[in-house]
Amino acid sequence: MELRKSGKLQDEDLSQEILGAAIEVHRSLGPGFLESIYEEALCIELDNLGIPYERQKTLEITYRNHKIGEHRLDLLIASKLVVELKAVKEIEPIHFTIVRSYVKASNATSGIILNFSTMPLTIKRVGMEIPLTSSLSFLSS
Repeated sequence: MELRKSGKLQDEDLSQEILGAAIEVHRSLGPGFLESIYEEALCIELDNLGIPYERQKTLEITYRNHKIGEHRLDLLIASKLVVELKAVKEIEPIHFTIVRSYVKASNATSGIILNFSTMPLTIKRVGMEIPLTSSLSFLSS
């Protein structure tokens, strides 16, 4: 799902810079390393580009104003874009669900899943879910 604003994907310029950095990392290292290796290399690229990010940012998960747990994001870029790094055979549907949860919990606008174990690099964009009531509003028109 793509989030659009003024006919353009939100944070498109930022996304393109991140994707360029990820492609450079993948081109240089290739598949076969642990996620932590790709994270370290991607952070070097982000630093070189001057892109602000938080690495392994802890998110407090609450339910009815009670803390029920924590999660760590791989990267939160410019406080608005979640980047989830993978080194797996293939991206599964559960990965999209998890990243949507991260986007919601972090109040980000969208997310990107990068799978460094594939040739070429697998890149998937993840948007926030549209509430069912909003998505059905067109039926009453």
